[in-house]
Amino acid sequence: MPDTFQQAAVVGVTAWGTTLAVHIARRGLPVVLVARSEAEAEALRAARRSPRLPGVVFPDGLVVDTARGALAHADLVCFAVPSQTLATNAAAVSGVLRPDATVLSATKGIEGGTGRRMSEILAELLPGHPLAVISGPNLSREVVEGLPGSTVIATRDASVDALRGAFHSRALRVYTSDDVAGVEFGGALKNVIAIAGGIVDGFHFGDNAKAALITRGLAEITRLGVAGGAETVTFLGLAGIGDLVASAYSPLARNRRLGEMIAGGATLEESLARLGETAEGATTIPAALRLAARLGVEMPITAALDRVLYHGAQPLEEVRALMEREPRSER
Repeated sequence: MPDTFQQAAVVGVTAWGTTLAVHIARRGLPVVLVARSEAEAEALRAARRSPRLPGVVFPDGLVVDTARGALAHADLVCFAVPSQTLATNAAAVSGVLRPDATVLSATKGIEGGTGRRMSEILAELLPGHPLAVISGPNLSREVVEGLPGSTVIATRDASVDALRGAFHSRALRVYTSDDVAGVEFGGALKNVIAIAGGIVDGFHFGDNAKAALITRGLAEITRLGVAGGAETVTFLGLAGIGDLVASAYSPLARNRRLGEMIAGGATLEESLARLGETAEGATTIPAALRLAARLGVEMPITAALDRVLYHGAQPLEEVRALMEREPRSER
């Protein structure tokens, strides 16, 4: 297995996908950013920047394409698309990738109908490829601006040295793990709690409430993750509490902003329209609850959010109901 990659590709011109492509190119690794249409690709090629990342000029080593053939030479292929479209995107490139290409999921979510993690989808649709996932407190704007941060790459069969070499820099410190399930569950479920964090902020409930929410939210994340095969310790690291804190507090975090809009009286549809981007937490909520029911895991915060976003419940009533639950041990 090679210790370095020679050519990378990123599928998805989301803010995170574009950020990863820019970061990889700055590291000196040639990268193809794969757009959805020729019109989109041509606009990005002409501008040499993305409207999702204002002011960020594409490095010379980054090219934009649409053809599936653009992936044929890449030995590192990253997927940074919405979770509910990952299967479609992966199926579209099946048979095109190099047999030895490492596949990396940069998508945070749980598949709605099946409860599958993103790496499980990729393993089924792109069998035989080494797989890895990347997650952590990685707000796109801060990463692309070169502000100091850290991330976690988890894999059981890909080259850790090659993956670290593609992403590690003076501004982005890369840690590694073999707990793929834990890193994925942490990245997906923190988006749910971040919505609740935005609701807390929208109602000006204060820092005591925010700290309690994050703590009990992490308990929910850990319960479901461990039931799904993850290691408890992973949720105490960057992909767990680290990502949760960043997403629940930062004004840059889409899921937190969604929660603020909900607290202000907007519907889910109105809030998503204002955001103009995917808020993965909204689609993860029902998927997480279906998986939790199957695994016998209680998730009261997530269930309350489901009632607010999808069943017309009032946020303040759900807050009151959570506060009035039967007292219990913290464990």
